[in-house]
Amino acid sequence: FLVIQAVLFGAQLTPWGQEYFVIPWTNGLAHFCAQLVALVDSSAEAIGKVLRSTSNGFAVSIEAGCNGVEATLVLIAAILAFPSTWKQKLWGLALGFVAVQGLNVVRIISLFYLGQWNMTAFEWAHLYIWQALIMLDVLIVWLIWVRRINRAAHRDEPPSGDGGVAPQAA
Repeated sequence: FLVIQAVLFGAQLTPWGQEYFVIPWTNGLAHFCAQLVALVDSSAEAIGKVLRSTSNGFAVSIEAGCNGVEATLVLIAAILAFPSTWKQKLWGLALGFVAVQGLNVVRIISLFYLGQWNMTAFEWAHLYIWQALIMLDVLIVWLIWVRRINRAAHRDEPPSGDGGVAPQAA
């Protein structure tokens, strides 16, 4: 787990990882959030990694640690390190990615509106509540995945040869 995590975190910190993955992902995330907000509030726009309100000028900049990349990398490392089939790993990675990034979109949009309402509440939610909730999401997704693959493994076990009878002492 730690080796996989070190490799993934190291790769995303390289200039290549930043240029071809992290920056485009973060900018795309800002634009996706702006499109979702625009469904109910036409004053939202995205410029690069910034989600901004054109009506009052408030903006949130999606920085490292807030783009969901690190949380997703922790989940990827946990799933890859756990003994399971590649099919199970791919299933966990796909659903886990959607769960973590989906919650991160909720996080960004909620902070966008919270900051327009009250900066103290924004800072508190940003630094304490959402940081914990995103990592808790990673843990819960991983635990659900582990439970599902363990259930599948038990269903696939051949029945024991003893017919369910406990061994007896002679």
